[in-house]
Amino acid sequence: MSELNPAQLAPYVAWGAFALAFVFGAVGNKTNFCTMGAVSDWVNMGDTGRMRMWLLAIGVAIVGANALHLAGVVDLSKSIYPGPNFTWLSYIVGGFLFGVGMTLGSGCGSKTLIRIGGGNLKSLVVFIVIGIVAYMTLRGILGAFRVGVLEQASVALAGGQDLPSLLSTALGLPKKILLWVLSLAIGGGLIAFAYASRDFRSSFDYTLGGVVTGLVVVGGWYVSGKIGYVAEDPQTLQEAFVATNTGRMEAFSFVAPLAFSLEYLMLWTDKTKIITYGIASAAGVIAGSLAWALASRSFRWEGFRDAEDTGMHLVGGALMGFGGVTALGCTIGQGISGFSTLALGSILTFAAIVAGAAATMKWQYWRMTREG
Repeated sequence: MSELNPAQLAPYVAWGAFALAFVFGAVGNKTNFCTMGAVSDWVNMGDTGRMRMWLLAIGVAIVGANALHLAGVVDLSKSIYPGPNFTWLSYIVGGFLFGVGMTLGSGCGSKTLIRIGGGNLKSLVVFIVIGIVAYMTLRGILGAFRVGVLEQASVALAGGQDLPSLLSTALGLPKKILLWVLSLAIGGGLIAFAYASRDFRSSFDYTLGGVVTGLVVVGGWYVSGKIGYVAEDPQTLQEAFVATNTGRMEAFSFVAPLAFSLEYLMLWTDKTKIITYGIASAAGVIAGSLAWALASRSFRWEGFRDAEDTGMHLVGGALMGFGGVTALGCTIGQGISGFSTLALGSILTFAAIVAGAAATMKWQYWRMTREG
């Protein structure tokens, strides 16, 4: 498709993202893939099944994405994750707050979309709050705090913050060799860990959810980084990644795209606005989840229980909107897509999200026992 111009390529990117997200939404609904649930099962019940499913997805994404990179199909260094600006405080604060928010809001950004497809009206409200606060953090009043305070705590890493680059600089070894070794060691190690559990191996849904989610992220890199790549944009005479909000190669993430989805709906008649990779992916998850819910007859309307339930979800959505943008991603964006690039910031964000969710669950349990 290299002979097509950016405007002609945009629909291919958008439809590719929609198709992949549709599969993720359907499979996520069927297998109950939920990163918040993964932490909850582990912290509250000692059940690691869904946590292993999440780790399996990460492992598959690492192996698949870096195989594409090493084959020269895509260049992961051109995504936002492995860049040289290591904003450590943003990763920690944003990730932790996102973890708190996804616990209060009954699921992360992707689970919110999956729940909407299943008829959950609470998640529709959370979607709107995530989108509004995310936009405020991107370009509004919260963005001033993000840029002026949190992002000031950063370290410039000349070779990039991905582990192969860091170790290549430290050890003086070829980056390509380190990329091979680390991809297989970390990705393969996570896959092996997931299947080390007999209970995990006995569940087809665990394998389906983990493998498909990982492959969907790999497919996302291909759509954005290969199909949507233009070596020289006729207008700017520079390389370009078509139909992405960041202007760089993207995979799946579900915080900022919710903001851009609301913007697109509000500015529908503005002909300069197009359906981007992120907007199409958000719509695809809802559509895929809805399709499975209808096919399996599991579609159910669900609303808020009471005022406290409403308040918790509103706060949760706000924290996810701010935290996800601040940390450059969510449990899918940083937790799988970013992790697949072996970026140190993504690994730090992943840990911060889990810590925030676990701490909030402990607080909820303490509050429940106190009231009891």
